[in-house]
Amino acid sequence: MAEKLIYLEGVDPVDFYGVNNVRFNKFIELFPDLKVVSRGNEIRLQGKKERLEEFEDKVDLFIRYLRKFESVTLPDLDDILSGSTGNKMDASGPDDEVILHGDSGRKVRAITVNQKRLVEDGIDNDLLIAVGPAGTGKTYTAIAMAVKALKEREVRRIVLTRPAVEAGEKLGFLPGDFKEKLDPYLQPLYDALRDMIPARKLIQFMEDGTIQIAPLAYMRGRTLDHAYVILDEAQNATVSQFKMFLTRMGPDARFIVTGDDSQVDLPKHEESGLIQALRILEGIRGISIIRFDDRDIIRHRLVKSIVKAYNSEQYPKGGTS
Repeated sequence: MAEKLIYLEGVDPVDFYGVNNVRFNKFIELFPDLKVVSRGNEIRLQGKKERLEEFEDKVDLFIRYLRKFESVTLPDLDDILSGSTGNKMDASGPDDEVILHGDSGRKVRAITVNQKRLVEDGIDNDLLIAVGPAGTGKTYTAIAMAVKALKEREVRRIVLTRPAVEAGEKLGFLPGDFKEKLDPYLQPLYDALRDMIPARKLIQFMEDGTIQIAPLAYMRGRTLDHAYVILDEAQNATVSQFKMFLTRMGPDARFIVTGDDSQVDLPKHEESGLIQALRILEGIRGISIIRFDDRDIIRHRLVKSIVKAYNSEQYPKGGTS
């Protein structure tokens, strides 16, 4: 007897279960051999493994249908459960630009031209390099792409990494143990994940290694395969670190590198691996370089003006923070 816990992601439980559980009862009727217990956005199942997987597949299809068409009639649900939706799921719909539906049904979209290009180039390229100023959504979009691939079982895990280098701070002088010292550097990655994955499931993924967040130095000696791997703040990776990271790439891995080549916090004598990569990797088949600019900034309206003001000054690399 196998067990499975299904989390309802990106959908309101009321929409999923239906009034008086009328929709959910159809699932139960289709799988009378399973023991099914539901509570909020969690469904616990017991039964034969293959039947549990069939149940989960039907739930996934129903949620995708609901996201795409924003309503499901009972005849529609009958078609979904019988597998007779035909080509309807392939038709265009209102969610064509949505990357995924995050926690509580939040729609995570590619909004700007370069965000959309990042998503599109990810279809045909296994290494993407997204470079540009703060606030352009490079990292957020990259993480959304990784979470989507994980949810659709295109990869087995997500690995997120950053160099532990920031302007004006040294790890040794920060309070706490090693993890507590590192968490401030990795916090933006946690924040993005929390928007896209329910809290309990995210904890589970972190505990079982499905999602790993670690400083760049921890990548040495590893081969990263069947994974979506994101290197964030890549401008602060040295040349040797950057090369080390890229050579971790397994045959079925996808890599995204994000960074801002105007905000290098390395010592002045140390060249940024990102800046070197932008020179030497351009034009290699399978690698796409997307250059974001101030038109992609989606934070507060003042951020765009601030970036323009700093760009108008002739600061040396790393001169602003």
